[in-house]
Amino acid sequence: MDVDSSGAVDSSDASLDETLNQQRIKRSSRVRSIWWSGIASIVSVILVLVALTLGYNVLGASSASGSVTIGLQLAPTNLDIRNTSGTALDQLLIGNIYESLLTRTTDNTVSAGIAQSWDVSDDRLTYTFHLAENVTFSNGDALDAHDVVWSINTMMKEELQGSTQIEGFESVEAPDAHTVVLKLVAPYSQLLWNLSGRAGIVLDKDARYDAKTQAVGSGPYELSKYEPGFYATLSARDNYWGTHKAQTKTVTVRYYPEPQAALNALTSGDAQVIAPISSTLSKAIEHDSRFIVRAGEDTDKYVLAFNNASGPLTNKSIRQAIRYAIDNEAIIASRGGTDAALGGPIPSLDPGYEDLTHVYPTDISKARSLMREQGYTQEKPLSLSLTYANTYPAEIGQQLVSQLAKIGIRLTVHRVEFATWLSTVYKNRDFDISLVDHNESHDFFQWANPQYYYGYDNKRVQSLYSQAMQASTDKQRDELLAQAARIVSEDAPADWLFNYRVMTTWDRNVTGFPVNLNQTWMPLWEVRVR
Repeated sequence: MDVDSSGAVDSSDASLDETLNQQRIKRSSRVRSIWWSGIASIVSVILVLVALTLGYNVLGASSASGSVTIGLQLAPTNLDIRNTSGTALDQLLIGNIYESLLTRTTDNTVSAGIAQSWDVSDDRLTYTFHLAENVTFSNGDALDAHDVVWSINTMMKEELQGSTQIEGFESVEAPDAHTVVLKLVAPYSQLLWNLSGRAGIVLDKDARYDAKTQAVGSGPYELSKYEPGFYATLSARDNYWGTHKAQTKTVTVRYYPEPQAALNALTSGDAQVIAPISSTLSKAIEHDSRFIVRAGEDTDKYVLAFNNASGPLTNKSIRQAIRYAIDNEAIIASRGGTDAALGGPIPSLDPGYEDLTHVYPTDISKARSLMREQGYTQEKPLSLSLTYANTYPAEIGQQLVSQLAKIGIRLTVHRVEFATWLSTVYKNRDFDISLVDHNESHDFFQWANPQYYYGYDNKRVQSLYSQAMQASTDKQRDELLAQAARIVSEDAPADWLFNYRVMTTWDRNVTGFPVNLNQTWMPLWEVRVR
């Protein structure tokens, strides 16, 4: 389930987008006879053959060809990436149709984007970005520093999606067409990474279109068709400015809410890539030589959150007992064994990661001892409730009921509609234990915010996080975040059941589909069909 930092949820709405202007190439040549007509004819033939050969080679090297259909699960509600939350939009649009000032690599680090290089002042308050030249939008408009300034200023002034990701924003200006200067009032170590996502998206300040159903960006693809909740068709741009030129002429992203329907589409040839596919369903094709199945790293964290602000779980000893009682490896094994154990709030692809699985190893004896100290046994159990959305498997709740019963906790499970979860748990804080997949990267801020629905309030953690965000180096930032994460894990405000790893499968004739992070960051320019 996709919940952003404000609590907004993914939803979807769509329509057809008009095909944008395509570049037309005109060629002309003239051969003027000087010598007698026989020699002129021979020369003409030779020139034509050379021209055809060169033209074929050039076009063959640079033009995209073929088509591929990619099956995804969660469809966006509309295409308005400035006003609609949810990673389904990032997945579809960023790096494909829209581009940001910077971009990301498959290991979740920052790399050059529209800005080819950048300088940071010694006090880390001024960032100077040097833009690529000859950048164009899909409608033919030139992209320059004034579009960047307009995009950031509009986002900040209107508090649009991404505005909270430039903390301490002071100003942004364009001293010339290829230079952008962004100033902060205080250092913010996460700025560059954030500018590789929504905060850094560059829009055409002069374009006029319905952002809910259309898109005009500078990426290697343009939107040619969009049917709400069903599919989006991307067409390679012949006039794309950058090095990430699309390798496939037409990419159709089709949404399959039902996992079995996605598998059927793959095996029938209607789709060539499916992401995600469950470990259970993947077994149906693991011995089928037509397909490849891989698990990718991601930042999804299945957080079993405790109510740290009210009720029985304000008692740290009970929270600790729960953590000792949970057999995370058994839960992972029951899901196919693909997911990774996660003992704290930071996954392996995020800054500050440290393996914390040893902090609370499964230890039923220790868990029972802690519960007895609080007056609870299997004969005299503590009653708690677990509330989570019915989009998650019932099996997880059943396993937790069984595991916690061993230490004297009677757990009642409430699987509800997501809207009910959002209202009851996220907004009203009316819960004992909750479960949700927090899939955002770089989201440790949740543990430094006592107003977040966890109700976790640790001043030391808040101080370390603040220091990390103002750190002068990435190394210093990572060390501070790791310290804070260890404290959080030891405090047991939640249990991190596992780091969800996305299983992706594709036809072996397809290459270049991203395996890591593809539920939030899915650049398609390298996808090719042999």
